[in-house]
Amino acid sequence: MSLKRKIAAALLATTATMSLASCGGKDKDTIVIGATNTEKPQWDVFKQEAQKAGLKIEVKNFQDYNIPNRALTDGQVDVNNFQHMMFLAQYNVETGSNLVPIGATEIYPLGLYAKDAKSVEEVAKAGEVAIPNDATNQGRAINVLVQAGLVKLKGGQRLTPTPADVDPGASKVKVTPVDAAATATAYLDGKPAIINNDFLINAKIDPKSAIAKDDPKAPQAQPYINGFVTKPEHQNDDKYKKLVEVWHHPEVQKAIDESTGGSAVHVTMDGPQLTDVLHKTEDSFRKENNK
Repeated sequence: MSLKRKIAAALLATTATMSLASCGGKDKDTIVIGATNTEKPQWDVFKQEAQKAGLKIEVKNFQDYNIPNRALTDGQVDVNNFQHMMFLAQYNVETGSNLVPIGATEIYPLGLYAKDAKSVEEVAKAGEVAIPNDATNQGRAINVLVQAGLVKLKGGQRLTPTPADVDPGASKVKVTPVDAAATATAYLDGKPAIINNDFLINAKIDPKSAIAKDDPKAPQAQPYINGFVTKPEHQNDDKYKKLVEVWHHPEVQKAIDESTGGSAVHVTMDGPQLTDVLHKTEDSFRKENNK
């Protein structure tokens, strides 16, 4: 289902949520943050450190990933923190919105794992890598292999390449798309595989054992940097910028490391820098999807 359809499907639920939220009102000095998975320990630490920094915040949890941006657009939250720039770019392009990042938080790398290989060279000898077949992770997985020097694309860099874009003659491995859950199974069966964090945890694979993973500094990985997001008129608000500073407090970072098994890569990038990444991602998304 396209992002646009998902947003439409969630709209009814969003409206009900917004109506309830608006009844209570809010303190004008309180920054309301929309997020998902707020049960993770870093959020409690973040709230404590925000209070110490003199910020009044309220964190609203959303179960559906399509609602926090709508809530921000409609003014029911002031900021959100749950998404990477690829997701935001798709939202902005599909809905005609212009939400912008305040600053980066982290990137959750997509890694290459192999039981019987310890290096990229050994993976090349295996000759094949299993990758997730869903649209978002498939393109990202191929770009991880591009960054690792295992795959070359026919037409140069693409935001969301498919197996059809892989140049088999110039590549060192063949990519085999499988269901995302089956990537961990492929790994356990001895085949190199690109596996995302959720399935790593379920399969009890150590994230630190990745042979290669996203490099936040590489152009192919930058669309997957997460960040605090708001409306353009608030991007340079000092109170909102302070949220990013607090998120990078050592105690918050420690909590993130503990909850992700050390797999999160912390990224320091300010609003204008991350906005540049966002705009480039939006342009590429429009071009590749004829928007």
